[in-house]
Amino acid sequence: MGRARFQVRELGGLVVRLSLTLVAASLFLASEAHAQNDRITRGRAPAWVTPSEPLAVPDDAGGAIFVRRQDFLIHLTAQGQEQYFGYRIRILHANALQAGNVSLAWNPAAGAPTVHSVKVYRGGETIDVLQTTSFEILRREEQLEAARLDGLLTAVLRVPDLRVGDELEVEMTTLASDPSLATNDAGVLLLAPSPGPGRYHLGLSWDKNQKPGLKISPKMKGAALYRESGVDFRFDNPEPLTSPKDAPARYERLRTVEYSDFADWRAVSRHFAPLYKKAVQLPNGSPIRREAARIAAAHATPLDRARAALKLVQQDVRYIYVGLNGGNLTPATAEETWQRRYGDCKGKTALLMALLSELGIEAEPVLVNSSGADAVLNERLPSPGLFDHVVVRARVSGRWYWLDGTLPPVASPTLTPIIPFEWFLPLTAQGHPLEQIEWKPARTADEIILHEIDARAGFDKPARITGTTIARGVKGLQAQLQFSSVAPAQMLAAFRQELVGNTWQAIDDVKWRYDEKAAASVLTISGTGIVDWDDDGNGEKSLALPGGGFNPPEKRLRTADQDQTLPFYTKPEFSCHATTVRLPTSTQAKQWSSKASFDTRMFGRNYYRAFELRDGAIRMVRGSRVEQREIDAATAKRDNERIAAFDNSMGWISYDPAGERMSVGNGQAVPATFEYDWTREDAPCTSGAARN
Repeated sequence: MGRARFQVRELGGLVVRLSLTLVAASLFLASEAHAQNDRITRGRAPAWVTPSEPLAVPDDAGGAIFVRRQDFLIHLTAQGQEQYFGYRIRILHANALQAGNVSLAWNPAAGAPTVHSVKVYRGGETIDVLQTTSFEILRREEQLEAARLDGLLTAVLRVPDLRVGDELEVEMTTLASDPSLATNDAGVLLLAPSPGPGRYHLGLSWDKNQKPGLKISPKMKGAALYRESGVDFRFDNPEPLTSPKDAPARYERLRTVEYSDFADWRAVSRHFAPLYKKAVQLPNGSPIRREAARIAAAHATPLDRARAALKLVQQDVRYIYVGLNGGNLTPATAEETWQRRYGDCKGKTALLMALLSELGIEAEPVLVNSSGADAVLNERLPSPGLFDHVVVRARVSGRWYWLDGTLPPVASPTLTPIIPFEWFLPLTAQGHPLEQIEWKPARTADEIILHEIDARAGFDKPARITGTTIARGVKGLQAQLQFSSVAPAQMLAAFRQELVGNTWQAIDDVKWRYDEKAAASVLTISGTGIVDWDDDGNGEKSLALPGGGFNPPEKRLRTADQDQTLPFYTKPEFSCHATTVRLPTSTQAKQWSSKASFDTRMFGRNYYRAFELRDGAIRMVRGSRVEQREIDAATAKRDNERIAAFDNSMGWISYDPAGERMSVGNGQAVPATFEYDWTREDAPCTSGAARN
C-alpha cells in the first residue's frame, strides 16, 4: 500500500475500469470527504506523463480488440502517488463494444480525479465524447450488501454510438494518499501473462529524494529503460508467459516490478505497531474495563478468559469492512469499536487486545494474508499491502494461540490458524521479522462423510439410511453461518424438498450442531430409501458403497518447452468417507465379500481404503490425504508409470448365496459409523503410519 495504498496494476487485455480498492480499512464516516471531492475535474495530463505513440493496426488483426497503446504510469511524490492510465484500442468485434462503458473509482479523501480525454476515432473523424457526455457519479457504496464500506466513489460514462471499427481513447489521472503510511510508498506493476496483441507501457517515476527500493522480475529486466528519476517498461506484442504446469508458486513466471520504501519487514512491523498501541488504550471509566472484570470473575483460567473475550468480540460486535477518509490502515480504537458495536478486522483486533490486556494476557496484532497468496511472501519486497487481514496472537500459559475476532463465535483460540496462511508479521515496537508457519500434513480430515445403510429387513425392502457430514476449518464455519440461524422445521422442509425422490424415499429428521470442542459442524440426515442392489444372477447381489472409490490420479507432465526438472505441487487436502451396511438378517457372513483394501502413496498423497465384516455389518473407510505438498520430478515420473496399476474400483460389496471363497477386507479393524465418535481428532481415515 503506497501513501494512499498498496498499488497493484496489471496491463494486458481490455482495461476499461481503474479501481483503487483497498485491502484494509478503518472506521470513519465519509460524508465530509464526499462533499470535498465528489467531482471529476478535466485537464491536461501531468507534465511527467509521456504517453506511448499508437502502434499501427495490422491488416490481419483478429480478436475482440487491438491495443494501439496502453499506458499505466505512477509518479511518487512527498504527498502520495499520482497514477496515470491511458489507452487507445481498436474495436474489432461486437462483443468489445462494452468497452464503451468507462468506469472510474477513487477515494475522495485523496483528491478528485482528472479526466484528460475520452475520444472516438472513426476514419478521419475525431469525436470528443466529453463535449456531449459526462461521467455519472454513483452515490451508493460499492459492495454495501457484503457489509463493506470502503469510501470509494464510482463514476460511469457510457460512450454513445460506439461502433465496430472505431478506436476508443481514454486518459485519466487519479491521486492516492494515506496518512497511515507517512512518507512510505509500496506497490507492484505487472504485465499480464497473456496480454492481447498491441503496445504496452508501464512506468514508475519519482520526485527528488523519493526513489524507492526496486525489485524487477527477470522477465521485465530486459525491457527496463532507466532514466534519472524513473524507469519504463515497453512492450510491443509481448509474448505470452506460461508458468511451468503444477510447479510451486516460486517458479511462477511473471512480469512484475515491485517498489517499496520500507527497508525490511521489521520496518513494516515497527511502522504499524504504534497505531495499534494507541488504539488499544482505554480511557478511565471505559465500559471495556467492566467487561474484562466480568470475564475475569466468571472464568478462572487464562485460556477460558481469552476464549470468553474472543467470543464477546465475535458475537457482540458485528463485522463491517469500513475504509473511509483515508484511514485504510489505521485501526479504529477499541473504545470506538465497542461503542459502535461494529468494526472490521483492525477495529476488532484493537478491541480484543484491549480486553486481553485488562485480563493480563500478553497479545500482539499480526498481519496475515488470508487469501492463500502468501507462498513466496518472503521473496517479495516488504509491503503492508501484501497482507489483507489482521488477527491476534496471544501467549497463554506459555503457548501461542491464534484469535480472530471476525470469525463466528464458535471459533475459539487455536494453536494453529483456522484460516490457513504460511507467513505472518507480528507488529511490535522493536520491529519483528516475517515468520513462517511450518507446514505439516493435516491430522484431521477437512470433511468426513458418513453413510449408514440398515438393510437388515432384506434386499427388496426399504432401508433405514443415515447420512452425516462433519466439516472442519473454513468449511465448518461456513456451515455454521449457513445453518445456525435456520429453525429446525425450516431445515427439515428444505432438505426434504431437495433430496426426496432420488435415493431418499422419506426424510424423517435433520439435525445440525456445531461441536466447539471438536471445532466441527455436524449435519445428520436420517430417513428411508431404496438400496440400489445390482442383480448379478443366480441370487447374487452387489452394491457400490457410497464414497468407496477413487478416480485415478492424473499424470504429472509438462510440455517439452517447460523445465522438466522442477518439482510438482499439490494443494493440501484431507477427505474421508466411512460407510456401514447392516446386512440382511437372512444372510450369513461367509456369503459376503468386498473389493480389495489398499494403502497406496502416489504423488505425495495417501490413498487408503479398508473393509471389515463384523457383528452383521460391513464397514468401509476411505481416506485421501496430501502428505507432501511438493514432489520432485523423479518421483512424479515414477508415479506416472504406476497409474496403470492404480485400483480405481468402486467400493463394491457382494453377496453369493453359495458362499464359496468369500472374504471382506484384509484384516484391518474398521469402526462402524454408529459405534465410533467420528469427530475425534484421531478418526481412522488413513493408515496408522499415515496418521503419525
